[in-house]
Amino acid sequence: MITVLSGGVGAARLLAALVSVTDPAQIDAVVNVGDDFVLHGLTICPDLDTITYTLAGLANEETGWGRRGETWRTMTAVGELGGATWFALGDQDLATHLVRTQRLGEGATKSEVTREIAARLGVPITLRPVTDDPLATLVDTEIGTLDFQDYFVRRAHDVAVTAVRFRGADASRPAPGVLAALNDATRIIIAPSNPFLSIEPILAVPGVREAVSARREDVVAVSPLVGNHALKGPAARLLDELGYAVSAEGVADVYRSIAGTLVIDESDASMATAIRDQGMNVRVTTSVMANPVHARALARTVLA
Repeated sequence: MITVLSGGVGAARLLAALVSVTDPAQIDAVVNVGDDFVLHGLTICPDLDTITYTLAGLANEETGWGRRGETWRTMTAVGELGGATWFALGDQDLATHLVRTQRLGEGATKSEVTREIAARLGVPITLRPVTDDPLATLVDTEIGTLDFQDYFVRRAHDVAVTAVRFRGADASRPAPGVLAALNDATRIIIAPSNPFLSIEPILAVPGVREAVSARREDVVAVSPLVGNHALKGPAARLLDELGYAVSAEGVADVYRSIAGTLVIDESDASMATAIRDQGMNVRVTTSVMANPVHARALARTVLA
C-alpha cells in the first residue's frame, strides 16, 4: 500500500500520475482539512474537493480548483443580494457542498461523507481526511492573525507571515484508518504541496507526525520548488518568511526529521550533494507535472 500526505493541486496531480502507473486500489491519500471552512452555511473542503475532482476527471485545469465547464449563476445572484462573493463557488461545486453539509447535519462524519462523494464520482483511490474533528489553520501576519481562507484567497497571500498555527489540533484525533494507512504502507509519500499550509496541518494531528517519523526511511518527500520558485501558491515566500532558505535545501530542512528521501527537480540538481551531506537521500527528476509524460516519470521515481 502507498500512502500519500496530500493537499492542493500538487497532490492532486501527483495522485493522478500515481493512478496511471500503479494499482489505484493500493493508494491511500491522507488529506489536509486545515483549510476547511463554513461559508453561506455550507461546509467547504477545498483540498478534498480539488483531489476528488481531479481523480474523477472533473477538475477545472485552467483555475486549478473547482469543476470544468462551471457556471456561476448562483454566485452572481448572491452578489446582487449583497452576499459574499470573494470565495467563488460554481454551480456544480455548490452541489458538493450542499450534499456534504446535509450529510454532516444528519450525523455523518467527514470521512463518511468523503467516501460517499468519492464513490459517486468514481474516484479510484481511498481518500481519508486526516481528522473528522474541527481543525483550522491560522496564519499570524504583519496585520494580525487571519483565518486561512482570508489569508490565502481574500488577501491573495500577499501579507507577510510570522507563524502558522492549527486551532483544534491538540484536541483532534486521526480519522479512522489514518494511522493504519501510515503504519501499513510500504511507501509514504509527501506530495509537492505547501509544507506549511498543506502538510503541517496533517502532521499537527496527534499521532500522525510520530507515525510518519517512525517510518522515516520509507518516506519520500517531493519538493514543491522548481529552480527556487513555487509553481503555484506561496511556498517559496513562506520558506523565506519562516526562516528557511528558498531552495530545495530549505525544503530538506523542513522535512529532514520525517523523510529519508527528497525528490528534487532537475533544475535543482546542484543542491543534491549538500542535501545528502545533511543526511537525506536525494532523487533528481523532472517534477513539473503539466506534461503527462513528466508526471508519470515523477510518479515512478517516488515509487522506485
